[in-house]
Amino acid sequence: MKKIIQSTLVISFLLFAFSSFAQPDKSKRPSPPALVKEKVGDVTITIDYSQPSVKGRTIGKDLEPKDGVVWRTGANEATIFEVDKDVTVEGKPLEEGKYGLFTLVSGDEWTIIFNKNWNQWGAFSYKEDEDVLRVKVKASKADPFAEQFTINISEEGVVTLLWGDSKVTFTVK
Repeated sequence: MKKIIQSTLVISFLLFAFSSFAQPDKSKRPSPPALVKEKVGDVTITIDYSQPSVKGRTIGKDLEPKDGVVWRTGANEATIFEVDKDVTVEGKPLEEGKYGLFTLVSGDEWTIIFNKNWNQWGAFSYKEDEDVLRVKVKASKADPFAEQFTINISEEGVVTLLWGDSKVTFTVK
């Protein structure tokens, strides 16, 4: 009888332990996950991010990005930018690999940041000295208004960030 009770306790403990480590369903988050993947020549570009929605709030005031503050370029975990071969971004070299994709806004100029720390929550542990590449691009007016943050990649390697009334593009070759 003692062995049955001990076995039951061990099994109960193991079930509890494993269920504690189970990953919650990310699709149920207010900012759901999204994945965009495109083959550009012989390079595959993959961007894994979460999509916040404006919901009547003001970008730059109630919502990121805010001028002068590094943004995770999405919601939840940091956005992951991955290439399976060496590329250039806006003409500057970026080695094959996985990167945290961050942005820094200053008026209509956006700095696109590729950081070697891709596995982090938001930009809370972002460190500038871990940046691998920074490129500056100009924002233009999005038409129509993008209620939900969206990233697209064209077959030509143009990455487009759409958020509110902003449209930001950069080229990967």
